[in-house]
Amino acid sequence: MRILVTGGAGFIGSHLCERLLGGGHEVICLDNFFTGRRENLYHLMDSKRFELLRHDIIEPVLLEVDQIYNLACPASPVHYQYNPVKTVKTNVMGTINMLGLAKRVRARILQASTSEVYGDPHVHPQPEDYYGHVNCNGLRACYDEGKRVAETLMMDYHRQNRVDTRIIRIFNTYGPRMLENDGRVVSNFIVQALRGEELTIYGTGEQTRSFCYVDDLVEGMVRLMNVEEGAQREFDVHEPVNVGNPGEFTMRELADEVARAAGVEVRTRFCPLPQDDPKQRRPDITRAQRLLGWEPTVPLREGLKRTVAYFAERIKSREP
Repeated sequence: MRILVTGGAGFIGSHLCERLLGGGHEVICLDNFFTGRRENLYHLMDSKRFELLRHDIIEPVLLEVDQIYNLACPASPVHYQYNPVKTVKTNVMGTINMLGLAKRVRARILQASTSEVYGDPHVHPQPEDYYGHVNCNGLRACYDEGKRVAETLMMDYHRQNRVDTRIIRIFNTYGPRMLENDGRVVSNFIVQALRGEELTIYGTGEQTRSFCYVDDLVEGMVRLMNVEEGAQREFDVHEPVNVGNPGEFTMRELADEVARAAGVEVRTRFCPLPQDDPKQRRPDITRAQRLLGWEPTVPLREGLKRTVAYFAERIKSREP
């Protein structure tokens, strides 16, 4: 197939492009390079089935494709709060443009949504039918509410225009090609550990997250995109699907695991918790297990080992 990946030069997008090329598809990667990097794709550039376009999805684009993975949007608070209006535009106008393209060329489209649609949840773990607890006026709303509107658009285009849509709710994901200045906890801890700095813990460190290795996430994405409708299915393929690792860790436990992977002694410092930062986060993946036959396979310790090796090489290459 001919497949479009928006945000394809980013952390997750580049792994997805690699996976799709490995499956024999033609891949068009579209990115505006706000957080995406060309170097994430250097190893794919020689393929005759790979094409890279610099483009911002808030502007329409005309392409002939069979599938669209819409990943374009900064995903860490540091980046999406840098220009919150642009973040909202990317989620709303960008999603409208990609849905319009999918409608014109009859392509199947997958929207990369997020666990942030659950906000600071009152239900734990979070199933897809939980409506969430989100501050629509807060500092994180440009991303949280932007993704919620993107989901609304996907469902409305499906119901009104019969666009073949998929929605994946991505929980915390980590792995090689994350940005050093990403601002998310795994990359923060690893870079600090490798540089011999104290690991910054916000709040008490008892808040929890669930961490999914990027290869597992990409497997879930590809399965969701390619699952077909069926009258006998327990779940509607167009409804949102959680994809993440249900293993739950406190920030203190994560700091210990990162220090172990980096081979350093744990040293921490505590800072105030940012506004609206969720206290706990863990996916209920029942729907992914039954609909896709998917569950994560890479344990945190193994994934951190691979990710630490990646960051160690990057930091070493920049030393004088």
